Parts: sequence; structure tokens; C-alpha cells
Amino acid sequence: MPQTMGPLCVVGSINVDVTASVERLPAPGETVLGGSLRRDAGGKGANQAAAAARLGARVRMVGAVGDDTDGRAMVQNLREVGVDAGGIWLGEHPTGTALITVDDAGENSIVVCAGANADVTIDGVVFAPEEAVLAQLEIPRETVAALAAAVPGFLAVNAAPAQTLPDALVSRADLVIVNETEYAALPELAAARRVAVTFGSAGAALFERGVEVARAAAPRVQAVSSVGAGDAFCAAITLALHAGWDAETALRAACAVGADAVTHLGAQPPLRELAAYV
Repeated sequence: MPQTMGPLCVVGSINVDVTASVERLPAPGETVLGGSLRRDAGGKGANQAAAAARLGARVRMVGAVGDDTDGRAMVQNLREVGVDAGGIWLGEHPTGTALITVDDAGENSIVVCAGANADVTIDGVVFAPEEAVLAQLEIPRETVAALAAAVPGFLAVNAAPAQTLPDALVSRADLVIVNETEYAALPELAAARRVAVTFGSAGAALFERGVEVARAAAPRVQAVSSVGAGDAFCAAITLALHAGWDAETALRAACAVGADAVTHLGAQPPLRELAAYV
């Protein structure tokens, strides 16, 4: 049976998601009418922290929001889902915002305005040896790179949006998580210790030093929105591998979590305990 999950610290972005749902995504230069609009909690960091808490982990978050109504609402949202928000501070810029368009098939396009996420640092943050740390690239790359020396325990990096990663970070990370497009754009990951690559509805694979060691299919579901799927997968695979689950079990569970996520609207879908997905 899978082992108990350890604590997790998410270092990452916090956004307000402004989502337009339309029949189809517009082509360049095209205007599409008839959409509905909604505002939700988002940001890859906050999404992953919320997912991890809903999967049953003890989670804290390090990040920044603006000194504004959106920022206070985003912090309160994280607290309500069980995330320790003591490491979130008020930045000098407004709360980050993501502009999202989702079509009837669940496909999406996203533009992110960083705002206060550009203020995130790990100055003064102490990481416990027993906690996993999960970061993404919607905060300054220098902050993520600094984790290589600052984290004594398990370090996972979701290399999204794709950016060239410092060699020291690639060699230090216990896990790097990317989708197939990001994997192709980051050849340095061939040397990484362990890389989880997602393929959308085709599932995911796990590579060690460029060699595939496990692959799992994604359960077939009726997709509503794919916005929260990747972040839910990141939380699940990080928690599972940090807990010592074997590669195939961890990957299968993470794919099931991602599939569950696409059946819900919004970037922070309701989820069950991680063990329920095995």
C-alpha cells in the first residue's frame, strides 16, 4: 500500500483567473461572441497548493499578492481549503491576473500578468528536511533557482511556462514536471534525475536521466475544462513520489487526479484523498 504523505511547501504564484467560456477559441485577429465570464482563484502555485490540501496533505505556501481586494480574497480562499498562508505577503504590485479562454472541448489559452508574483523571494524562508518543496516558473526564475541550495529535502519543479533552467537546478531537483511541449523545448531535462511528462488525454510518462521508466494512461472522462488538470497532476505526483510510492502507482494516481480535475470548471477543482485514486 502507498505510504503516508509528508508535508509540502509550495513556492509559487497566486492569481485571479478571469475566464471567458466560448464555443471555440478565436484565431489570431478574430473576435468570438457569445462567451460567459467568471472570476476564480488561480495561479499555478495557489492551484497546486489547493490541490495538495484537498488531496489530504499538510500544505503551506510562500508567495505574494497585492494590497488589494483580490489579494485578500485569494489568501482567504487558500486558508479555506486548508493551506497555511502565513508565508504569503503583500507585494508592491497588484495581485497577479490570468486571462483565460476556454472552449466547449475544454481546451484553453492563457495570458498571465505577473503583478505581485514578481516580488516573490525565499529570503528568510526556512525549509524543513522532511517537507517537499514544489515550485513553478510564474515567479522570478532567480527565486526558483535559489531553491537548489536552500531546500534540504525533496525538491520538485514544474518547469512551466517553459524557460531555460540553470544546470544547478536541473541536477538538484528530485523531480521536474512538464507537458510534452515544454519537454521538447527544454533539452537540458534529458540529464535530469527524474522527469514527469504529461501528454494530455494520452496520460503521462516518467523518465530517469532521459530513459522512460513508467507510463500511465489517463482515465476517459467528459472534459469540462483542462485549466486545473496540470496543476492537480503536479500536486499529486509530487506528494506520491515524496511519500515513496513506486513510479507506476504514483503516475497512475496522478493521471487519475488530472482526469478528475478536467470534469470541473475552474483551476482549483474539488478532489478526493490521493489514496482514493490508486
